[in-house]
Amino acid sequence: MFFAERGHFMNNHSHQGHTHEHNEHQEHYEHHDHNQHQEHHEHNDKQKHVHNDRHGHSHSGHSHSGHSHSHAPNNKKGLLIALIITGGIMFLEFFGGLVTGSLALLSDSGHMLSDTASLALSLVAMIFAVKPPSLKNSYGYYRFEIMAALFNGVTLFVIAGFIIWEAWQRFFEPPAVASGTMMIIAAVGLLANLISAWSLMRKSDTKDNINIRSAYLHIMGDALGSVGALLAGLIMNLFSWYVADPIISVLVALLILRGAWGVLKQAFHILMEGTPVSVNTNDIKEALLKIDGVEDVHDLHVWTITSGLDALSGHLLIKDHADPHSILQQAIIVVEENFAIQHTTLQIENSSLKHGELRV
Repeated sequence: MFFAERGHFMNNHSHQGHTHEHNEHQEHYEHHDHNQHQEHHEHNDKQKHVHNDRHGHSHSGHSHSGHSHSHAPNNKKGLLIALIITGGIMFLEFFGGLVTGSLALLSDSGHMLSDTASLALSLVAMIFAVKPPSLKNSYGYYRFEIMAALFNGVTLFVIAGFIIWEAWQRFFEPPAVASGTMMIIAAVGLLANLISAWSLMRKSDTKDNINIRSAYLHIMGDALGSVGALLAGLIMNLFSWYVADPIISVLVALLILRGAWGVLKQAFHILMEGTPVSVNTNDIKEALLKIDGVEDVHDLHVWTITSGLDALSGHLLIKDHADPHSILQQAIIVVEENFAIQHTTLQIENSSLKHGELRV
């Protein structure tokens, strides 16, 4: 039997009662070379697999300097700029809300307090994520980013719930609000939020990195809060209709909840080892079965380690006289080039291998 993690080849002559576990790798490594993969996946007679330099992938330190999901200084810089701006405006809106008596401003400053904490947490998560793997944490600390995103999603729910509760208290007896001052402060807050959002969009990965996206949603929630405060201030200034303040606050809270639900759902899906939404395991299986000599694909799993870093493991049953090295090389190329998965672990089997029923 041949076993490989992106081309770690080995022979195993003990087939009975076989159980496939990732920690078996260290017992069977023969040779692993990370160089010269730009020669298009060279594979020689010494059972050597080569990684693509453009990925910057290293199992020893999990350095991903070439990946599109790289936790690069740009991501950190974008977060830091947003953190400084958001923290400053948080204090402005908090004291402005106390002076004017506006729930919209106070709720927005409360949301900004959460944003400041979430941005700081996201920044810390990125620092932790680049720590190298250890014996106790073989995947490193990439999941810290997912935990940060989950926490940010929960705090968004808590803040939205507080806003709705406070708005309910004010709905039947809305207090008078200094709408003019409220609008000025809200306008400053909106400008700051837009600058922070622009900084993250320009310098960070707000689309595919769930950690950055959760921080981005916090900031956009603030921007919506500032827009709501401006609108409420305008209505109260023109019509003295002070119930507009709690009504608009509730609408903003509902919009915040919508974004928070998406982050929570994705973070939970990743933590539950769910298949990435961009991957169809049936398509992967069909692609592998097209390789000449492959008879069956089973125990196929695809999961996300962190945003932009997916992993795959599976068993390939091949014909008895087929070349396992050639098939393994082809399978690695198929998975990488067609499904953008660089962390692949494949076990090559033939009819002589017998193992028990796998639980998952």
